[in-house]
Order: sequence, then C-alpha cells, then structure tokens
Amino acid sequence: MSVPLVLLALVALGVIGAILMIPVLRVYRGTRLVECPETKLPAAVKIDAVRAALTVFGDEPSRLRLADCSRWPEKAGCGQECLGEVERDGASCLVRNIVAEWYRGKFCAFCGKQVPEVKWNEHRPALLAPDGVTVSWKDVKPEGLPDVFSTHKPVCWDCHVVQGVVRERPDVVTVRPDRKHLYS
Repeated sequence: MSVPLVLLALVALGVIGAILMIPVLRVYRGTRLVECPETKLPAAVKIDAVRAALTVFGDEPSRLRLADCSRWPEKAGCGQECLGEVERDGASCLVRNIVAEWYRGKFCAFCGKQVPEVKWNEHRPALLAPDGVTVSWKDVKPEGLPDVFSTHKPVCWDCHVVQGVVRERPDVVTVRPDRKHLYS
C-alpha cells in the first residue's frame, strides 16, 4: 500500500470518528447546575465531554465523569453521584437552558420591553442587582443562580449597555426625564 493511500485511509477514519463524536460532544458540553447529594445545595459541574465522546468507539456504554465541579478541589474525590441527575435529564440542568427559561416572558426592569429569546452567541441580557447596578452573566457563578433569580431583575442587552455607559462615563451622558407623559 502506498503512502498516499495510507494517509487517505487515516484521514477518512478521522472524519468518520469526528462525525460519530461531535453529537456526543454537543450533548455533554456546557456547565450544569445539579444538587450536590452530600450538601443538598446547588453545585456547578462540567461533564468530561471528550471522555463521553470517546466511548462511542467501545462496547462499554457511555460512562459519564465530571471534568470540573464548583466544590472542587476540596471534594474532588467524591463519588460523583450527582451525575445521575445529568443522566436523567441533562438538558434541564444545563445552565444556559435554565437562564433562558428564567427570561422567557419577562420584561426589562428599565425600558419595560419584553426580553427577547436568549441567544448566547448574540446580545445577551443582563441582570439588575439589588444595589441598582447591572450585572453581566459572565460575573455570575452558576451555583448562585437560585439566589440570583430571587434577588435580581431582568435587563435587556440595550439597557445593560446604556447603564454601563452611564455608570462608567457620566460626564458624556445626559440623562433626560421620561417624556412619555407628554404624549399621553
């Protein structure tokens, strides 16, 4: 067998392998919010998606393992019983799905418009903290979601950006009073 044919065969095997693994990687990527069996409190976990995807090549059914947990490194040797929650319904404990569901049907605390459906690769909505400051989702720990949902209000992306400019550059912003009452 010539070298080009061997390379072609290896490339073909690689493509087939990727085609088999990509759906599994997509299912198991992302941070999930589960109840820690030990503390009964929320814990943010990430599944070892690569390991799960590699099991498509073996006879053994996919065995999930954690890649990360908000309780680690202190509890890194745990039995990972929380994986049962992911195996039962992985989509419902996926943080991006939990957050998107929380925003569904809610209205912005500033402009009063309905917050559009959350699309994580576009303009993300934010939160209004009790102290009146808007908070980006990158600044929220997933294990704190239950508390955040009970203490914060939804903010659309546009208002979050405006509030950021007002907070960071008040010298270049003129805040005008609401003029809706003039037109009613």
